[in-house]
Amino acid sequence: MFSKFVIFAILILIPAWIVYKFNNTKPPELPEVDLEEWWGPGERKPDDTSVRSFRIEWSKEMISDLRRRLANHRPLTPPLEGIAHQYGFNTATLQPILDFWRDGYDFEARLEYLNKFPQYKTKIQGLDIHFLWVKPKVPSSVPPVPLLLLHGWPGSVREFYEAVPPLTSSRVGYDFSFEVVVPSLPGFGYSEAAAHPGLGPVDMAVVMRNLMRRLGHRQYVVQGGDWGSVVTSAMATLFPDEILGYHTNMPTNSDSTYYMKLILGSLLPWYLEPVFADRVYPLTQNFADRMEETGYFHLQATKPDTIGVAISDSPAGLAAYLLEKFSSATNMANRNKQDGGLSQYRMEDLVDILMMYWHPNCATTSFRLYAESFTKRSAAYRINEIPTDVPTWALHTANEPLFSPASLLTHKYRNLINISLIDVGGHFAAFEVEKEFTEDVFRAVKEFRLWHERNENRKG
Repeated sequence: MFSKFVIFAILILIPAWIVYKFNNTKPPELPEVDLEEWWGPGERKPDDTSVRSFRIEWSKEMISDLRRRLANHRPLTPPLEGIAHQYGFNTATLQPILDFWRDGYDFEARLEYLNKFPQYKTKIQGLDIHFLWVKPKVPSSVPPVPLLLLHGWPGSVREFYEAVPPLTSSRVGYDFSFEVVVPSLPGFGYSEAAAHPGLGPVDMAVVMRNLMRRLGHRQYVVQGGDWGSVVTSAMATLFPDEILGYHTNMPTNSDSTYYMKLILGSLLPWYLEPVFADRVYPLTQNFADRMEETGYFHLQATKPDTIGVAISDSPAGLAAYLLEKFSSATNMANRNKQDGGLSQYRMEDLVDILMMYWHPNCATTSFRLYAESFTKRSAAYRINEIPTDVPTWALHTANEPLFSPASLLTHKYRNLINISLIDVGGHFAAFEVEKEFTEDVFRAVKEFRLWHERNENRKG
């Protein structure tokens, strides 16, 4: 009995002491970042500052080669009896997806769909950056709010296609709509990848900031999930005078106390906030799930080019590897379903996601973001330890794997205005529940505008 008490005391007291020490330590100064750092091949040279129209084009040769690969993959290893997706992506679920991709996916119609919004490219710090740029169709007396939307992995700009129309339309109860910019992160989709090491989330934040400046925006709202959340958080930290508000559907912060607080909260949920107790996993389940679901993370953070060869060469491998996340990351319970929970999506939409990796052959370069995030260079920025005063709004879907209550966030986000709790959706909010997602973005930005008005009035 005494030994159990000692162990429990250690589990509580050590994390509590670390949390106390960190909360009473002065945060580091903002790091100096090179706003013109060159990421292109060769020596630095002046960027072509033109903004060029772009369309996705799929050649007949590419489609023919893809169909051949889909038709001639080796026989898939049958799943174990009685197993759904607990061992990874179930091959009985995978085969119909591959068959549809080969014979049921209307390449011509889907290409037209993927080109439905105006798309562009422009050179930023030596990289050709691809982005959607959609302005409101109906003119308004109130200028539209510039809104930067950033995806993560294994996402792409495709995640936001259903959300763009309502965001760029008028809405009852709001006197504004949005001018939406949706870039492909460097190394993803149709954005060029860095030619030399070092392009981590903080450096991507600089690239995205320079893109918005190129488009004439000196102040704007940012929104992100997954890696998009990490990059937009860095933007809110580095450029607080330019960011009008930060909205995220993956609110988290990996500073020195985050995991200590998580341990405390898993043992004592009331420590985090009683209202969130039912959304905080028990300690054992929390870390068991993280261990089980993050093997890909370690691979991509250590050997991205090795795993990239396998995934880039096989459409079957790409489908299993990417769509696994659209199963388990939307709801951990999907691991126990025979279809992995993928029946909630249209098959065309899932294959769209795959095409955004297959055609530009960006699997390997997208993996490298993980490796660049865990280097001495990235650690030296200490960006997670630096608070930001930018007004912040968090959207918590029902099944987001990285749930963070306010007590884990307010040290970083001093002006955390609200946390929206919804009973639907998972990790890919804009893709899964675009109605709730767009509604929440409107609500957040309305509050951001009021927050700035109050601040201006105080100054006046």
